[in-house]
Amino acid sequence: MSKRFKLILFIRFLGYFLFLLGVLSFIFVFGPLVQAETKYRWDRVWHVQRTVPQLIASNEAGDNGQGQQDGAATFGSVAANEQAIIPDYTDFGIVIEKINANAKVVPNVDPGNEAEYSRALAQGVAMAKGSTLPGENGNLYLFSHSTDAPWNIVRFNAIFYLLRELEKGDRIVIFYQNKRYDYVVFDKAVTEPADVSYLLNRYDAPVLTLQTCDPPGTLLKRLIVRARLAGS
Repeated sequence: MSKRFKLILFIRFLGYFLFLLGVLSFIFVFGPLVQAETKYRWDRVWHVQRTVPQLIASNEAGDNGQGQQDGAATFGSVAANEQAIIPDYTDFGIVIEKINANAKVVPNVDPGNEAEYSRALAQGVAMAKGSTLPGENGNLYLFSHSTDAPWNIVRFNAIFYLLRELEKGDRIVIFYQNKRYDYVVFDKAVTEPADVSYLLNRYDAPVLTLQTCDPPGTLLKRLIVRARLAGS
């Protein structure tokens, strides 16, 4: 085998290897976004409505009028044209029905500490330190924004990637200590990264604020979605 043939063989192998590495890197970084976008568009084409069924208590349980129930419970049925979303985390989790988001909420995360919120965002969505608890008057602030590395900016924002699709009246369900809190969207805005007013806002009613990057996967702007507790 001549040296020239070996060189050609090596270059060809290197080219294939780099191409495969590029494809795998693309899947690793953008895979969660592609999956979320595909599922969302599929639901729109086939008019699928995703919903979190109401809890059905298996024993006597109290209800405070906000959709929460205590005691052992299972999830009820949904209408024929709907698909049920069973929450993955009822100790502290978020479900956004319209965009089929279902994630853990990591509490008491410092939004100014990159190392701390990077660890939190690897697990789910971060609750800003100083936020009020679900159902309480004030500002429950959940975020999924820029992080330690460019590829993680994309991956760690995948949960909130489709927040831009939310409109007034859409429902966001928070689970906390196995109780359910339904919030209804009333506002959406795009802000500068340095604008912390939405984080510092305090309210006389229970308000949920969601924050992510805009456009998704960049550091250019912040997308803010706010919702009120149903019935408040």
